[in-house]
Amino acid sequence: MSAGEEPQLPARIDTSVAHSARVWNYWLGGKDNFAADRAAGDAYREKYPLIETFARESRDFLRRTVTYLARDAGIRQFLDLGAGLPTVDNTHEVAQRLAPESRIVYVDHDPLVLLHVHALLTSTPEGATAYVEADMRDTDAVLDGAAQTLDLSEPVALVISDVLGHIVDWDEALSLVRRLVDRLPSGSHLALSHSTAGDETHRAVQDEYNSSGAIPYIFREPETTVAFFDGLRMVEPGMVSWPNWRPDENTGTTTARAGWGAVARIP
Repeated sequence: MSAGEEPQLPARIDTSVAHSARVWNYWLGGKDNFAADRAAGDAYREKYPLIETFARESRDFLRRTVTYLARDAGIRQFLDLGAGLPTVDNTHEVAQRLAPESRIVYVDHDPLVLLHVHALLTSTPEGATAYVEADMRDTDAVLDGAAQTLDLSEPVALVISDVLGHIVDWDEALSLVRRLVDRLPSGSHLALSHSTAGDETHRAVQDEYNSSGAIPYIFREPETTVAFFDGLRMVEPGMVSWPNWRPDENTGTTTARAGWGAVARIP
């Protein structure tokens, strides 16, 4: 490829339509996005400026939960569902900084993620990272693929970071989580977050985005999403807004609350 030439993209990647993972990447300051994604991100941010703050809070919640799991809960295996595009503080980077022997499996079926899989597959010599190309709703494919790297008879942290809103049907989303949790051993953990509307303006802007042809994301209230943790032992402080889950010196705050999450132990 000559200097200045654009990389060849797989035919199934449509760069003319905004894609949620690429828009999210743009809001987080990443470079894995295209003009349509930046235009959609700018339009959203113009109508709802807090969206970039919410994106950072979501990512920071992931960092703190993985820190807890690796440092305090002693987890050394992570299954990250709907991993998306690599940015800063990816799951394997956080876990392996604390426990270099950690093993991480990412799951996604976005063709753009495949282009950047080399960034996700970096690992410490003591640990391992792997990538499973599968739709997260296909739990057999997810677990069969994960078993190539993880020992599923030992505790695993199932990380589901703000992706279940892409499953429009509530019963389907709930069933997906329960099928995975039911097949993980005692001592495993579920770390899950989900977006809700910060306010009615936020809801209206998201509805407009969903009707644009982009992959929709459905807001759900924490009173609903807490059901993902039924039968599990919630870790303190329970189900709270992102900045209120075990904040540290690097945790930002906002007055609006557009995302909630929790960590729970599988008994």
